[in-house]
Amino acid sequence: MKVIIAEKPDQAATLCAQFQRVKRDGYFEIKPNDLFPKGAYCTWAIGHLTQLSAPEAYKAEWKKWSLSMLPIIPEKFQYEVTKSKTKQFNVVNKLLKNPSVNEIIHAGDAGREGELIIRNIISLSGVKKPLKRLWISSLTPASILEGFRQLLDDERTKNLYYEAYSRACADWLVGMNASRVYSLLLKQKGMNDVFSAGRVQTPTLALIVKREKEIEHFKPEPFWEIVATFKVNGKKYKGKWQKDNQTRVLEEELAQKIASFCQNKPAEIKELITERKEYQPPLLFNLSSLQATANKAFKFSPKKTLDIVQSLYQKGIVSYPRSDSTYVTKGEAEQFPDILTKLSKFEEYKDLFPLPKQSIINNTRYVNEKKVTDHYAIIPTEQVRDPKRMSGDEQKMYDMIVRRLIAAHYEKAIFDYSTLSTLVDGRAEFITKGKQQIQEGWRKVIFQDDKEKDELLPNVQKGDTGHVDKIETKEGKTQPPKRYTEGQLITLMKTAGKYLDNDELEKILSKVEGLGTEATRAGIITMLQDRKYIEVKKNQVFATDKGKVLIEAVGDHVLASPEMTAKWEQRLSEIGEGQASPALFMEQTKKLSTKIVSDAISIAATWNFEGLNVESIQRTTSRYSIGKNVGKCKLCDGDIVDKGEFYGCTNYKQTKCNFTISKKILSKKISQTNIQKLLKGDQTNLIKGFKKGDKTFDAKLDWKEGKIQFIFESAHTKN
Repeated sequence: MKVIIAEKPDQAATLCAQFQRVKRDGYFEIKPNDLFPKGAYCTWAIGHLTQLSAPEAYKAEWKKWSLSMLPIIPEKFQYEVTKSKTKQFNVVNKLLKNPSVNEIIHAGDAGREGELIIRNIISLSGVKKPLKRLWISSLTPASILEGFRQLLDDERTKNLYYEAYSRACADWLVGMNASRVYSLLLKQKGMNDVFSAGRVQTPTLALIVKREKEIEHFKPEPFWEIVATFKVNGKKYKGKWQKDNQTRVLEEELAQKIASFCQNKPAEIKELITERKEYQPPLLFNLSSLQATANKAFKFSPKKTLDIVQSLYQKGIVSYPRSDSTYVTKGEAEQFPDILTKLSKFEEYKDLFPLPKQSIINNTRYVNEKKVTDHYAIIPTEQVRDPKRMSGDEQKMYDMIVRRLIAAHYEKAIFDYSTLSTLVDGRAEFITKGKQQIQEGWRKVIFQDDKEKDELLPNVQKGDTGHVDKIETKEGKTQPPKRYTEGQLITLMKTAGKYLDNDELEKILSKVEGLGTEATRAGIITMLQDRKYIEVKKNQVFATDKGKVLIEAVGDHVLASPEMTAKWEQRLSEIGEGQASPALFMEQTKKLSTKIVSDAISIAATWNFEGLNVESIQRTTSRYSIGKNVGKCKLCDGDIVDKGEFYGCTNYKQTKCNFTISKKILSKKISQTNIQKLLKGDQTNLIKGFKKGDKTFDAKLDWKEGKIQFIFESAHTKN
């Protein structure tokens, strides 16, 4: 018999749905059939059933967080069963060791992480039995059956396992040492919190903090624009003054002089230039482009997009979601006509048919065997579904994927962009821009926003004359850079190479697709949120003081640099291709971890966190701080101690003293240092960012007349 190991329970159920089966505790028993004459067992992981062991599993003294113990470098890494998933591991382990089982079919997701999850389980079981690999990009019945008929030899994908294993161990090594050294050093600066650091998360955070600093340090500068209304041949239109391709004047006096000069002056059409631009249909989706597009259209977080498309994949409706390719092979392209015919029957898409192009099989913009690596682009499968029968979010995601495929079968969109140059009194030039859609093409399929409307120019010719009917100056201010949205952050991570000065490294990062992988970027953003380094408000990404502190501490050292990630990802990619040694890579990573620790210790004395609210960076609830005395009660002779979510009096049980102070006031965490000042009768430090309704304000706190009161300084009044 054979045992099939899937990555998740619902995927196992989908794989088994093609056969007669009986549900058991933790697995399916597949009845004998053409593919499995003796039957088979199909069990599953629950994501990762195993995990890298904690430091203390190697050496007991490594459990203590101490600078003297760093760097932590195990001689050999070891995995262990995740305690919460022991029951399912035991089910899989028992099936693997069943004497009647003579072959294992690895049916994890067809990618690096899937390789690692299933092979780690087999490795930990100690079983040495023949292994085959199910490698499919969609969970339709046809793909599943074809995949089981065309199982791969395990050697074909083994290098991907080495890559994933090396990545996991190296991330553990760098993350464990960096997190401990920065947490310990920053604790010496009064910040009693855990500062998680890592190979991908820290360079990503550095990009966010860099943008935050650009916004904070930005100083708006005033400028003026001169706008004229012309009357030529009885037609009115507006134009903007321009000199040397600049339309802004930095001095109001000069702007007024230009406007005065042009008032009621004669005007002549100097030039009318029209440039035609053609826009090809957009590429098919990979995960990053789908996440960015869904964020822009619906403000879906990258994680939400991945969760939705993963659900569609598990139902067999779309292809594998974690793809990094925007291409398909000819085999997939051959199925498009059948898929599109089915889609044409649904109300949402009827008006888009018949298609201008019946096939794209010879269009290398979409069909290119050489550019399909592990997986092809995210596309609807032949298991077409009516969008109306899906949940709201699934419907939106499916519709986006469907429309990308339909648009690929449409003509290009064509626009004419016109520039009208009007000369006032033979000296002052004014520019008027226009745009006109000549051919709608694929834009009929993919909805556009209102900014895409035509802007038509008046019907005038070169040499036509008239006069300035009206003229005015408009004052404006330069605007700071905008904060990234979550969708833009995904794109930024993917294209981080474009932000490097080093051409060689830029090429490396471009080849390996930037920071992180298609599968991990959404998780990195979620991790930065969970660790309080960033906040996402109205789809905009803000760096917190905690995030700024870490990046200030790391500085321009290797940990925050995309350069490290570029070289790291290149080497991992080479391991996956069988062209680099995992052992040599790990030796280099051990040296890097040692350098990260020594760099942090050597520069800690120079850290300067001026302007950052470091006192607020404290663990809000810690088993080590519960019960800690922070001062005397304001109502009785009791002590005020940390009770987790608030500070309260120790006399509560004896005298029912109900004195408490919340750890959070108007959405702002109050540090232990400031609580101690209040209890001593002193005012707190200035606390920034109290929120009341839509307003925010800065204030100190003081204990007056039996309650906490806000103290406003003249420079920090309520908004």
